[in-house]
Amino acid sequence: MPDASKNGASKGAASEGRDYKDTLFLPETEFPMRAGLPKREPQWLERWAKLGMYERLRADAKGREKFILHDGPPYANGHIHMGTALTKVLKDLIVRSKQMAGYDANFVPGWDCHGLPIEWQVEREFAEKGRKKRDVPTAEFRKACRDYAQKWLDIQREEFKRLGPEGDWDNPYTTMAFASEAKIAGELLKFAELGLLYRGSKPVMWSPVEQTALAEAEIEYHDHQSTTIWVKFPVNSVILREGDEPTNWDLVSNPDDPLNVVIWTTTPWTIPGNRAICFGPKLSYSVYKVVEMQADLDFEPWAKPGERFVVADALAESVREAGLIAKWERVAELSAQQLRSMHCDHPLKGFSGGYEFDVPLLAGDHVTDEAGTGFVHTAPGHGQEDYIAWVSAFGTQKEIPHTVDEFGAFTEEAPGFTGEQVLVIEGKKKGKDGGANKAVIDQLIAHGKLLARGRLTHSYPHSWRSKAPVIFRNTPQWFIALDKPTANGKTLRENALAAIDATGFTPAAGRNRIRSMVEGRPDWLISRQRAWGVPITIFVHKETGEVLVDEAVNKRITDAITTGGADAWFETDSQDFLGADYKAGDYEKVEDILDVWFDSGSTHAFCLEEREDLKWPADVYCEGSDQHRGWFQSSLLEACGTRGRAPYDHVVTNGFVVDGEGRKMSKSLGNVMAPDEVIKQYGAEIIRIWVASSDYTDDLRISKEIIGSAVDSYRRLRNTLRYLLGALNGFEDAERLDAAEMPELERYILHRLAVLDEEVREGYDKFDFKGVWRKIFDFASLELSAFYLDVRKDSLYCDAPGDKRRRAARTVMAEVFDRLVLWLSPICVFTAEEAWLTRYPSEDGSVHLALFPETPKGWRDDALGAKWKKIREVRRVVTGALEVERREKRIGASLEAAPIVHVADADLLKAYHGLDAAELFITSGASLTGDPAPETAFRLEGESGAVAVEPVEAEGEKCARCWRILPEVGVHESHPDLCERCIDAVEAVDAKAGA
Repeated sequence: MPDASKNGASKGAASEGRDYKDTLFLPETEFPMRAGLPKREPQWLERWAKLGMYERLRADAKGREKFILHDGPPYANGHIHMGTALTKVLKDLIVRSKQMAGYDANFVPGWDCHGLPIEWQVEREFAEKGRKKRDVPTAEFRKACRDYAQKWLDIQREEFKRLGPEGDWDNPYTTMAFASEAKIAGELLKFAELGLLYRGSKPVMWSPVEQTALAEAEIEYHDHQSTTIWVKFPVNSVILREGDEPTNWDLVSNPDDPLNVVIWTTTPWTIPGNRAICFGPKLSYSVYKVVEMQADLDFEPWAKPGERFVVADALAESVREAGLIAKWERVAELSAQQLRSMHCDHPLKGFSGGYEFDVPLLAGDHVTDEAGTGFVHTAPGHGQEDYIAWVSAFGTQKEIPHTVDEFGAFTEEAPGFTGEQVLVIEGKKKGKDGGANKAVIDQLIAHGKLLARGRLTHSYPHSWRSKAPVIFRNTPQWFIALDKPTANGKTLRENALAAIDATGFTPAAGRNRIRSMVEGRPDWLISRQRAWGVPITIFVHKETGEVLVDEAVNKRITDAITTGGADAWFETDSQDFLGADYKAGDYEKVEDILDVWFDSGSTHAFCLEEREDLKWPADVYCEGSDQHRGWFQSSLLEACGTRGRAPYDHVVTNGFVVDGEGRKMSKSLGNVMAPDEVIKQYGAEIIRIWVASSDYTDDLRISKEIIGSAVDSYRRLRNTLRYLLGALNGFEDAERLDAAEMPELERYILHRLAVLDEEVREGYDKFDFKGVWRKIFDFASLELSAFYLDVRKDSLYCDAPGDKRRRAARTVMAEVFDRLVLWLSPICVFTAEEAWLTRYPSEDGSVHLALFPETPKGWRDDALGAKWKKIREVRRVVTGALEVERREKRIGASLEAAPIVHVADADLLKAYHGLDAAELFITSGASLTGDPAPETAFRLEGESGAVAVEPVEAEGEKCARCWRILPEVGVHESHPDLCERCIDAVEAVDAKAGA
């Protein structure tokens, strides 16, 4: 069989005097081998825009069942990166595949436009003009933030569109649209009506650098080096409670033999806020008396012989070593009752007159003996567990001091330290330790209460925006209660957990991940001390502290914001909102800003519910795995609080993008690969293939080599499409054959199409895009290019046009082409369109307006599939034998062979009955036998040897047209250089030409 690319037929016939090229049916197509994607893709985008593709899709799908993926809003700040590109492509794969599966799959993109990163950038821009934020009127500042967000929204929109996703790009939803802001405010007011909104003074994660409270979703953990200290708390008394057994007073009665409870902390600056010590009621504790200090020290240690220390037994050795104690002895064991009866002096007692109170010991289940001393210094204003321990014991928040202000500086409630900074909040050392730690440690040393100090590198919370460490700070904030009953009688936490159980997750592990987060999370902190965003639109009675809940007031608030945006809250007089029923002087108008996660968690309310072309709940939410604690969770809590269920039925999550070695991308490592770089060099199609061919449920690696692999896969696939288009040149419906009339090989390919149709549909339905890609690519590469098309080239080029075998092949290729292109179109949006319009030219047509084709049930024939699997097993061995012959230069091409194939398996041999084995092997002849094979026969290494091949050379002359070597060549005087098949074909061509 001649190779079309080499035009070998004309050369083979030249010696006989006739060029048979014009009698061959070589592939012809205008579909170029080189894609030129970077140049061509924008042209396709322009064409779709002119066609009104989005509107066409909606019109075509009108009346179908809706399938809605709700777009998680990216932040309108900066260029898109490979992670955001990945997620947007993934969403498009879902939407397009559902649209082609017969749904009305509308996609409305959205943007998150409020929040601190935008505010920071705007502050910086004002600073560059010599204006500080405090000098800029709020209205002017908020407008600058709005303009900044709009600028980046427009930039990102074009960057996302370049990736090929289809959606309502001209009408996206945004959190800063006036209607959206009004809806967000209205959703907050629903929580107030339910009694779930409250103001509480408790420790929250606070960013001194940003001067705002942060929620868990805004925190990321990085290694941080902290100063650690072991501190002595002198026991000053034993106070028995009712029912306590008398304890040994002599443990503490001798002032010359002091007893100290030892705590360990990584935050020395919290010592001024200490009000208690927690111990583990199930741990073992003892009193240890110092006998001898380490010798040859070049400084005076902070412990002395005779001092007694109370520590957990499991940690005693580590405390002894930290305190440079050479030897101590265990002098008494203490029970939990004895511990809880003890009271200590504050270690700073006597300093500035501010630490003269007793420090009680409290039982706490959070205390472990994994590190430290077994005692936890408890500053209820600086830790959630500390706060709970204090309030549980004393039932009050009033004695919890506010020792640190919004800038991370000590207040007057930390006597002697006022003004000292916990963290540096400006300049080159921003985020580094300020002077607070040193100041506290110096005073502990001066008062003889420091036992030891050190340094520890550990995981510590940082703001995901500023990347600076955060602190826990006691401050009044607004919360949504998770454990108070909602409208259905269940708590918000209970509703959320039930909704998680009712939701599908891909991957399935996502359910346990978000469930554990919701089970253990604190109440939702929703207030921020910023300027840009939706305000907390409530009034609080100045005397009672109660939130005003009034339907008429709420309506006036939301109406004003609908008309004038969230600015209306700040610019409208309170009395205008309160109306005649309330006096503005009696109420505090709250001006804190809502957590941006509440904004984005409300998108279902102002997008899904408000647009008639969408529906609530969404079928699926799809974002990165970090959104289990972000958008997935905030949307879950918001909807479960106001509607009793999740706003989604299914959640799909993707991993993070890392480099080829699995490292996080960073500019410092120089391993960042931006989408525009790949697009400029290779085209967006390659990014889409990278996404589809990767396991998106895990972290996705990307590198030049990985992109190169995607490029190679694309080229192979494109070549297959190009060959099919060339082979189908001039094909018309009149040429088609029914499956019943086709050779077995064609019926086998139809069977494979039927099987693949089920697999592709199932893969798309389960969001298994890697499985879909692998099935399609393997079919195109292994079953088409390497097998079927390779076998049928001879028939396509050399059979007469009316030959049934050729007609059957072209019929099957037409079916293959349609399915291959349509199955691929959600992934390869540009190439599928190009191939489709090459096959079916149209001014206003598009592959994306089509549905996945229905496959006749009669095509599937599992018995035939099993048979041809055996046939291909034999062929694989023959191909291996011929490769060896070519490599050893005993033959030049497979058509020079006529192998003898020994098949020991009777069923395997039977499978070839009635088939032209030479046609399948692409040889000039072949014979199959059940006779034992000689030892010299070829066998595939590592296999049983059921098939063995003798690569015998073909006998006869070479046909000048098809290149097969056959005895019949030279027999016919009219065409002495042709085989019988080629003579019939040439005569048919000549007759047609003569006619």
